[in-house]
Formats: sequence, C-alpha cells, structure tokens
Amino acid sequence: MNETTRTRITDVRTIGVPVTDQERALDFYVGKLGFEKRMDVPFGPTQRWVEVAPPGAATTIALVAAREGGSAGVDTGIRFTTDDAAADHADLRARGVDADQELLNLVGAPPMFTFRDQDGNRLVVVQSRP
Repeated sequence: MNETTRTRITDVRTIGVPVTDQERALDFYVGKLGFEKRMDVPFGPTQRWVEVAPPGAATTIALVAAREGGSAGVDTGIRFTTDDAAADHADLRARGVDADQELLNLVGAPPMFTFRDQDGNRLVVVQSRP
C-alpha cells in the first residue's frame, strides 16, 4: 500500500438499520434481544440518534428513522456471533422474535439462523465455532 491510498479510518463504529418507529425499534432491540441502549440523543431539530449493541460489543447498531420515501425491511447484511446458535434460536423464538423455523446446519458451515426485527429487517446469528 502506498501513502496515497492509506486511510486514517481505524474501525467500524456503527451500522445503520432503517426503522419506521425508533421507540418501537428500541423496545425490540432492548426488550426482546437483550441489547444495551448505548446512546439516545436529539439529532437536529426533530430527530434523534439511537444506538444499541449486544453487551460488550464494540460495534453498535444505529436505529435510523427511515427517510420519507425510503423503506425499512431490508437485508441488513449484519451477522451476529454467538457461542450457541441453537440455544439463542430457541430463546429468541420463545420471546416471540420472528426467527426462522429451523436452525440452518450446512456441512462445512457453522450453525446459523435468520431473524427479523419489528420492521422486517433481516439479521443473522452465526455460531462462532461449529
């Protein structure tokens, strides 16, 4: 890498997920998933900046109000890590989270499952070790 392509960017701080109602999203991520609310502050004259994260995680999820004409209910591309995908799958389904019926167990891949938040945004939980 030469000096002209070097970056000063050092990490991923937050990933935005579009939501239709930030309060309802906060209830889902904190109340159903057990995430921590890391930040909830006014953002401009009529908006708010809300961040949540799994306990101990460095990267947060910003619950961003969907823009007018924009939409929520996207494939976020977010992959969470767990030590026990089967236990998390059962736990989230028991809490009423819209998670896949079955845990995905493909040969050569770690166990995983997809779930959807209150707006239908798709997120994936992947076991760290098979």
